[in-house]
Amino acid sequence: MSKESLAMDGGPKAVTVDQDEMLRWPIFTAEDEQAVLRVIRDGDLSTHHVARELEEDYANYFGMKYALSLCNGTLGLLSAFYALGLKPYDEVIVPSATWWASAVPLLWLGAIPIFAESEAERGGLDPEDVRKKINNRTKAIVVVHLWGMPSKMTELLAISKEFGIPIVEDASHAHGAIWRGQKCGTLGDISVFSLQGHKLAPAGEGGILLTNNREYFEQAALLGDIMRVLELDPEKRRFAGTTFGIKTRIASMSAAIARVQFRHLDVRNEERNRNIEYLSRKLEQLDFETFLAPAHIQRVYFEFLIRPRGRLESVNIDSLIAALQAEGCIVAPCRYPLLHQQPLFTEGHFAELARLSPDQVPKYLATDLPRTARLNARMIRLPSFPRASEELLNQYVSAFRKVVESRVVREAHS
Repeated sequence: MSKESLAMDGGPKAVTVDQDEMLRWPIFTAEDEQAVLRVIRDGDLSTHHVARELEEDYANYFGMKYALSLCNGTLGLLSAFYALGLKPYDEVIVPSATWWASAVPLLWLGAIPIFAESEAERGGLDPEDVRKKINNRTKAIVVVHLWGMPSKMTELLAISKEFGIPIVEDASHAHGAIWRGQKCGTLGDISVFSLQGHKLAPAGEGGILLTNNREYFEQAALLGDIMRVLELDPEKRRFAGTTFGIKTRIASMSAAIARVQFRHLDVRNEERNRNIEYLSRKLEQLDFETFLAPAHIQRVYFEFLIRPRGRLESVNIDSLIAALQAEGCIVAPCRYPLLHQQPLFTEGHFAELARLSPDQVPKYLATDLPRTARLNARMIRLPSFPRASEELLNQYVSAFRKVVESRVVREAHS
């Protein structure tokens, strides 16, 4: 056992390196500034061709036929759901452990989210629970590659094929992730990437929709991109005077930033992965599950989540986090509250938003999905270390070792 006192007990902090610059994200350079200046100097702030250039970047990188840029990932998901032709009372299976945009836009179409359990190995949709929840009202499955870890696509794609149910791939955390040689964002029928300011290829705000299905692409454009509608065939172009009531176009300056950030995606992912994998291997030795990818996957790290295991199973998670914070670690509980436990659903407000009859919709209980709740409650969020030094990473290891060998853990077993 270490004899060094915890910082919370008056001992020295384990993490003393200045972390600010090493953890700063996004990374901006003169290249980003020049891209924005180009738009300003051209004078077209709304319909600059940089948005089309961004779409070409994504279509080429992912090898997809159609790319549509949008003002944010949330409207990208709404556009994807609209493109599928979802109708009132249609059901869509979604994870509860995700950002709300994976599910809530469904309500604007009158569709109903059916929340499924997450599996413990990767944190994605549990294929067995998905299968249990399919019925004749199920019209889509939303797959989220949570935190940058590809979901169990072998099983989920098999379910999609067996039942003829399309997959909407929410790849907002997974820019650059690869599953069995295929990039995430190419695995479903429609995929959506968020370009929000914390994402791996940020634009400040923005989104990208990808598909190989021409009809899906056209329907997504009809929802709210008038410039795209003007280029469709006459049968669709007749709606150019109104679209379908929502404006989804990306801002030109956001698109300019997005192009530069996307250009550096792979190199910056490599550095981030190298740092986190180094730290993960050290933390695995201290009894933390760090979700290192299996051999057939190249994951990325929108965020870095770990979970205590083994001798740490009974340790109070709040006490563990508090001790690590006192040591200078920037750690916190899991970022997303579970959707099925939110008052929008548990108090029935979703039915009013979706304009559905309250007696014809499911009841959502906070006690549903117990396995997902247990998993979510035991997560610890660390920085994603985009430019960390080895010294900083080693200081985090020292901090974790101090806490694991301290009274915080001993008291849990006393």
